[in-house]
Amino acid sequence: MLANYHMHTNYSDDSSFKMEDVVKKSISCGLDEICITDHIDCMTGINPHFPYKSYEKEFNKCKQKYSDKINIKLGIEFGMQHSTIPQFEEIFKEADFDFVLMSCHLINDEWFWSNEFQTGKTQKQYNEQYYEEILRLVNSFDNYSVLGHLDVIRRYDLNGEYELEKVKPIVEAILKRVISQGKGIELNTSSYRYRLKDLMPSKNILKLYKELGGEIITIGTDSHYPEHVACHLQDAQNILQELGYKYFCTFNKMHPEFNELLHQGVAI
Repeated sequence: MLANYHMHTNYSDDSSFKMEDVVKKSISCGLDEICITDHIDCMTGINPHFPYKSYEKEFNKCKQKYSDKINIKLGIEFGMQHSTIPQFEEIFKEADFDFVLMSCHLINDEWFWSNEFQTGKTQKQYNEQYYEEILRLVNSFDNYSVLGHLDVIRRYDLNGEYELEKVKPIVEAILKRVISQGKGIELNTSSYRYRLKDLMPSKNILKLYKELGGEIITIGTDSHYPEHVACHLQDAQNILQELGYKYFCTFNKMHPEFNELLHQGVAI
């Protein structure tokens, strides 16, 4: 089984990929299941005004039209800060998601991608503050399925790779909390197109998660364009197998379902 659980459409502000085109491209790539996860990011105290009703309506139209060719799940990517938890609690109450990615793209209303957050801080400071924010989120918010691209701060680190050992106690605390909540993490294959030196999260984090008893893991390409749709999905399954995992997860109404990993197209 091949599934992509991190996909963006024109409901995300950084994609013009129409939802139906995402579905059609996924079918042509031979995917068995996809989850649409457009992202919502908001500033402290500001309502993001995400058009959920329109989003759900278009999703249902695609699901009905293509149900004989592919499984389609309704997801979302919550781009959260600790200060915006109240907004996301309200969004979750109004929706009926199969799957929620919890990610962090900014802290104190300062974005990582622009290096606004990192400016004026040492590499140690912004890495520690990032993981501390994730820990605060998992300790305060429960309405999510998996943590998206856990070490995404690496993508925007102009000072190079920051060793996991330097933040390992915080990362370990995050993973222990995730496991105790019955939640999971994501293996995000966009690390390939961003030419990172390691996976996202890194192999060491994936190993640590497994050592701590973590089992729930999804695979997503973080697609924004057609060429991203099936990018390295099979490679991700092979890598998880090499690390000792036996399953990856899909979701239905916020409940994980375990699927055997494939190696070169064969279930292990």
